[in-house]
Amino acid sequence: MDSLPPLLVLLFAMVITLAVFVPLTGVLVRFRANYNPKGLQLDSEGGAAPYTGPIVNSYFGMMFRVYRLEGVAGLYKGLMPTAISTFIVSAVILLALDTEKPRHGKYRAPDTGVFGTLFYSFSVLIISLPTSILTYRSITTPHKLPYFNLVASLRILLTPTERRRPWILYLTPGLFAAESIHICIVVLFLGPLRRWLLPDLSGSTPPVNISYVKLVTYLVILCATVGALTPLEVIATRLAIQRNHASAQYNSVSQEVDGDAEETAEYSGTEDVIGLRNEGDPYLGLLDCAKRIINEEGWTTLYRAWWITLLGGLGSAFA
Repeated sequence: MDSLPPLLVLLFAMVITLAVFVPLTGVLVRFRANYNPKGLQLDSEGGAAPYTGPIVNSYFGMMFRVYRLEGVAGLYKGLMPTAISTFIVSAVILLALDTEKPRHGKYRAPDTGVFGTLFYSFSVLIISLPTSILTYRSITTPHKLPYFNLVASLRILLTPTERRRPWILYLTPGLFAAESIHICIVVLFLGPLRRWLLPDLSGSTPPVNISYVKLVTYLVILCATVGALTPLEVIATRLAIQRNHASAQYNSVSQEVDGDAEETAEYSGTEDVIGLRNEGDPYLGLLDCAKRIINEEGWTTLYRAWWITLLGGLGSAFA
């Protein structure tokens, strides 16, 4: 494949990657987004009532639920925004960074040092944040989105306020902060620690002089860091699917008559795949989101699928 044009190689790699990772990512997003309060909820008349939404306690339980209710098509929800985002970011890396082996990911820039990687990571965040929001919402929406009708999809995923002022996506309460802290932990802490303890892993040749004491030390610290990274990822998921309205206390349908209430087909009209929090009582920021998740659903909710975050960290360490 060395003789193939870089763009063709990139497209081929994208197809394989999307086919494998879109279903896995979709299940992860839905598992972390699923609202599962542990106490009684207030009904429309102000009385206490038990929560009746779906209760899913594991990643694979969510996978089977998605397949049962939505089939294979449901597993590939979010394919188009993921493909567009991946292609744009990869093309920018390939063209702008002028490297034969561009790294794919927020924190895997070419060898540019800590601050170069930090600049690269925030640049990717700015480029990809809107498409990440659209991807998460397209995964969690019960509506069937047309693959090639962007306008119709946007009318379902975005509020009228967001469509008129798309830059408001960057102002989604707490989302940019959660993603920024995640980047800083990985780039400013884990990256230098890896280069200090395991310098041979950063070379281009197979490592031969690895200290097992330093390797174990790094792995222990990595496991501890997962305790901070996983809650940030859960919070970012919750904040990304929380739509921005002109006023938080009202929904867009009651505010704006050009609204977002068009009738659209749904994957499962009888049972919701996941439960979503009422948009009329939104999270107000990163800390507020963490506090409400703990109070309403329990602290373990912040660590849903923590092992996936750990596997990602291990993969980055030995990449």
